[in-house]
Amino acid sequence: MISMSQAYSIRQLKKQGETVAEIARKVGVCRNTVYNCLAKDDPSPKMPAIKKRTKMLDPYRPLIVSWLEGDRSEWRKQRHTAHRIWVRLTTEEGVKVGESTVRAYVRTLREELGHSDADDYLDQRWAPGEAQADFGEADFSVRGVKVRLSYFVLTFPYSNIGIAQVFPGENAECVCQALRNVFEFIGGVPGRIVFDNATGVGRRVCEGARTTELFGAFAAHYNFAFSFCSPNAGHEKGSVEAKVRYLRSNLFVPVPHMTDPAKYNAKLPGMCMELSKEHSLKGEPEEQLFVEDKFAMAGLPQKPFDIVRYERPKADKKGKVKLDGQHSYSSGPSLAGRELIAAMRATTVTLYTAAGEFVCEHPRAYGKAPTDTSDPASQLAVLAVKTGGWVNSRVRFAMPDKLREHMDSLPKPDLRAELRVMRDQNAVSGWDATVSAMSECLALTGRIDEAGVSLACARAATGEIAYDEKVDLAAYDRAVGIGEVA
Repeated sequence: MISMSQAYSIRQLKKQGETVAEIARKVGVCRNTVYNCLAKDDPSPKMPAIKKRTKMLDPYRPLIVSWLEGDRSEWRKQRHTAHRIWVRLTTEEGVKVGESTVRAYVRTLREELGHSDADDYLDQRWAPGEAQADFGEADFSVRGVKVRLSYFVLTFPYSNIGIAQVFPGENAECVCQALRNVFEFIGGVPGRIVFDNATGVGRRVCEGARTTELFGAFAAHYNFAFSFCSPNAGHEKGSVEAKVRYLRSNLFVPVPHMTDPAKYNAKLPGMCMELSKEHSLKGEPEEQLFVEDKFAMAGLPQKPFDIVRYERPKADKKGKVKLDGQHSYSSGPSLAGRELIAAMRATTVTLYTAAGEFVCEHPRAYGKAPTDTSDPASQLAVLAVKTGGWVNSRVRFAMPDKLREHMDSLPKPDLRAELRVMRDQNAVSGWDATVSAMSECLALTGRIDEAGVSLACARAATGEIAYDEKVDLAAYDRAVGIGEVA
């Protein structure tokens, strides 16, 4: 590409009768450039427009367009992805093309047609003080035991602030307790909260909503509006779904360790706030926008709501009541056969007599596997951290005498170490096998360690054969010629 001044010089030198070789030397260009310049009839400046290049998929453009246009009438989860278009092109049409090429072509084509993936969703606007709620799952180490827990997230789309709370379940008690914790942290109540249709507090029914009795009372107490998003329409609460993923990656990796879940929940909102940054669209700090969120919220009521659900179970002949289908809680033999009151909270179950007198309180159990608070192993997770409760624990009284005497004689650090061995092995082999293995390890070595207990459990699990009488193998030796006298 030559400049206009060079083109002018070339034409002037030619007009003066110079040869092409002389012109090229004087202007500082090659001879072909001179020839091309002289051959141009119109040296006017040309518009620097980008020439549209032919792409290898252009012959298939009408076909791809027909597939994309046909998607408009289909359920959004059953529309063509770029990957599916690539598969159809290669298998049905025999096109030899890479998937990345198809992805780029389809992306451009969607933009030209004006119906990209984002076109399927509402361009929603959220006012200050409105919120979205949903659950995620992550692994946590609770008192040394790795468990998968749910974490509730409440986001404020206007500011993009999201606050989490960790609970063992997703029922109404957990949701309401999480909401109360967040309300008290921010010092206000959102004007409206949008929930997932599968959240434990209720669900959408036609144009209305069906909620649990507990959540209905909770919402009335804090006086906020609520709704449930449409089934299979998670994009209606895209803010909280994105925040669920973000908090998992930034707060729960690596696996968090906690000894007291309540204390962990107390500090978790502050940890969430520390992750705030500049709003990607508004260009302002999220914490600053959150001030507007809080300004738009209502104040807290004078009294907090007591998040509890009452049941009236009947104790069995051992004084146990069964709640949530498969979880047994002990009230003591003296209350066998009597009707009790069970106060069901997010993390505790409190038992009362029918007259309302306090009996006892247990950690609330979750999960599909049956549990029983009378099982000594149910205390191991706590004891392994808080060894001060050893003397009066069910674990101690359930042990064989020699094993109990041994552990009674240990200083606190050693006791804690052996209780942790017991806790970890119990999770693998169960209570009976663990106690038996610890007794065997103590008898053989005079001490208890992880390797010895694990080996004893493994040996017991293999079912080694024990003979009542000593087996004489001499006959077999003689049969093969071993041990014969010459």
